[in-house]
Amino acid sequence: MHQLPELSAPDLASLLASRLCHDAVSPVGAIRTGLEMLDEDPNDAEAMNLTRESTARAVAKLQFLRIAFGASGSATSPIDLGDARSLSEGWMAFERANLTWEGERAFVPKNVAKLIMNLVLVANASVPRGPSVEVRVESVEPDPRIVVVARGKPLRVPVVFRQLVAGEAMEGPVDAQSVQLYYTLLLANLAGLTVSLEQDEASATFTAAKA
Repeated sequence: MHQLPELSAPDLASLLASRLCHDAVSPVGAIRTGLEMLDEDPNDAEAMNLTRESTARAVAKLQFLRIAFGASGSATSPIDLGDARSLSEGWMAFERANLTWEGERAFVPKNVAKLIMNLVLVANASVPRGPSVEVRVESVEPDPRIVVVARGKPLRVPVVFRQLVAGEAMEGPVDAQSVQLYYTLLLANLAGLTVSLEQDEASATFTAAKA
């Protein structure tokens, strides 16, 4: 179990809402820009392409975020790992790193699926220039074991995540930038798993398993 800073439910909800809005606002803003350009010239091919691509990006992000952060039905219903994979692929289609996913398709507890998806976000943030993020679902029940590997240079595993995984105190309070990192490890705790981190110059391996 990870020792995490205390954070009230209302504070966690408000910080996660800020994070969700941050992730969605960029493609939605681009859609607005494309529509404004089309108002001026309905035949503008560049504006049409911008609108279409931004719409696809917004839909992919919102579909991913709905599962990774939301309830998606009842709070206890399981999630199909096939859905988690397809949503993660949709998100990563607009990122620099390529996503590969290995492992059996199965229904797993909601917090396990959400943990995998949030580890994809952490891994992707660790290699801002790519080239790859790899997910390996090595086992599901009764002892889940998930390995997510970020490969690339520069390798920048978020400092807050490294601190929390190592059991160190954060340098500051949880904020809208660090809340996703906090939430990832909170999900691990709720799933009865511990996340470990191993890294070298060009890769970071995140492993979620029973302690």
